[in-house]
Amino acid sequence: RRQPGVTGPVVLFARDRFTAELGWDAIADLLPGWTVRTCLPAAIGDHLDGVDVVCPLGARVDAAVLEAGRFGLVHQFGVGLEKVDIGRAAALGVWVARVPGQVGGNADSVAELAILHLLALVRRLDDVRAALADGRWAVRPTGGSLLGSTIAIVGLGAIGVALAQRLAPFGARLLGVRAHPDRGGPPGVGYVGGPGELLAILGQADAAVCCAMFDGTNAQLFGQAAFAAMKPGAVFVNVARGGLVDEAALLAVLDSGHLGGAGLDVYATEPADPGSALVRHPRVLATPHVGGLTGTMFRRTGEAFAASVLRWAAGEPPCWPANAPPTRRT
Repeated sequence: RRQPGVTGPVVLFARDRFTAELGWDAIADLLPGWTVRTCLPAAIGDHLDGVDVVCPLGARVDAAVLEAGRFGLVHQFGVGLEKVDIGRAAALGVWVARVPGQVGGNADSVAELAILHLLALVRRLDDVRAALADGRWAVRPTGGSLLGSTIAIVGLGAIGVALAQRLAPFGARLLGVRAHPDRGGPPGVGYVGGPGELLAILGQADAAVCCAMFDGTNAQLFGQAAFAAMKPGAVFVNVARGGLVDEAALLAVLDSGHLGGAGLDVYATEPADPGSALVRHPRVLATPHVGGLTGTMFRRTGEAFAASVLRWAAGEPPCWPANAPPTRRT
């Protein structure tokens, strides 16, 4: 059922804006004749009337949401589909699709943020800024270096590959962990092991970066055993998903001093509590899930998203489907 005055197809974004500076009007320009609507993630079920395409962003699209609407496509503005019931969608004739990180610029943007976290932790950015502010010029902190260090990249999908490409020129020794080690790694990654080698590889690393895809089967991949396996003083960065980390175990190794620091852009519960012990820890560099929030990612992903939606609207499968419904919801 269409809302009064709406005659063309409707796409619903489950977030009012992409960022404070970027709204969805630019996407509307790429979907001529379409109506763009927005809602808060928690209220997605109340805004499905007349909607043809749902863009979930951080909203949960479970069986109840799928059954409440008549939309035929769930299309993520990026990669993550862990909150979408893909199987139930297929049974209802609803396509589910994403924009691959290497297509939409998300992987490059997230990899750059991982570099920022690594450099800030290794060079002790907070400590050196405090030394300047306190006038402690004669006793400036000693930083580390990526040059000659060993860095473990856990997950060699689009983000992990983009990160490896950027880390190689720093002169670091790169090790990889991925679900299918037989696929190898990009140039610069000297060794790629499987999940069973995670602890051994972490034991060699001065820094570990989590870039793995969260699929529900690898929850708390980084837990007590993983953190205990890491070298004393090593640093940990997570730019993947918060569900991959046992945050209590991470806090414990930070409190004990076993880990030298952690860079976190994602959290088990989002929005993250700004007053939590983990976010406020003196050895944590915390950012509010901004890895993909760049103008480049917005522009490139928007173009890919619109092209895929228009392809679906023309009766074809979307460009990067995550399922293949046997029938099409009408």
